[in-house]
Amino acid sequence: MNASPWMSRLWTASLSLLAVTGLAQMPLFNRYYMTSIPGLSWLGDFGLTHSLHYLAAAVFLFQVCYWIANTCFARGWGLTSTGRWRVLALALLVVTGLVRVSKNDPDLWYSPSVVMAVDWAHLAAMMLFGVLALTARRLSQPYLVQIMEKRPPRMD
Repeated sequence: MNASPWMSRLWTASLSLLAVTGLAQMPLFNRYYMTSIPGLSWLGDFGLTHSLHYLAAAVFLFQVCYWIANTCFARGWGLTSTGRWRVLALALLVVTGLVRVSKNDPDLWYSPSVVMAVDWAHLAAMMLFGVLALTARRLSQPYLVQIMEKRPPRMD
């Protein structure tokens, strides 16, 4: 059950954009003068990178839901060992991302220590997912593998 090439490219593009714009939310690019490199000044614009991060997150969530809908109803497929770990990291990434979005609601208040813990957990989940993705790529392990159905022996 392979993803179509355009979905794979969209997955890679959305995750790459999420990683770059997520790092831009921390003023790393300004701090290390990367925004002075021609063509990269947009990385210093917090509003733009914030909007791009949310847009890429919407595409990412669509793809996650699409993948869940296609694989939950597929028979004969199961997660590989690296697939399980990547799904766990993605779940943590989605949950912490949703909490980070919810803190923008003026009716909700989180203590500074909770905000810091969620921020660090979000960053750690992304780093974990990146390491797991690179490991799976190195080992050539996809998310899913076809499971052989066990049939009872024939009694002829």
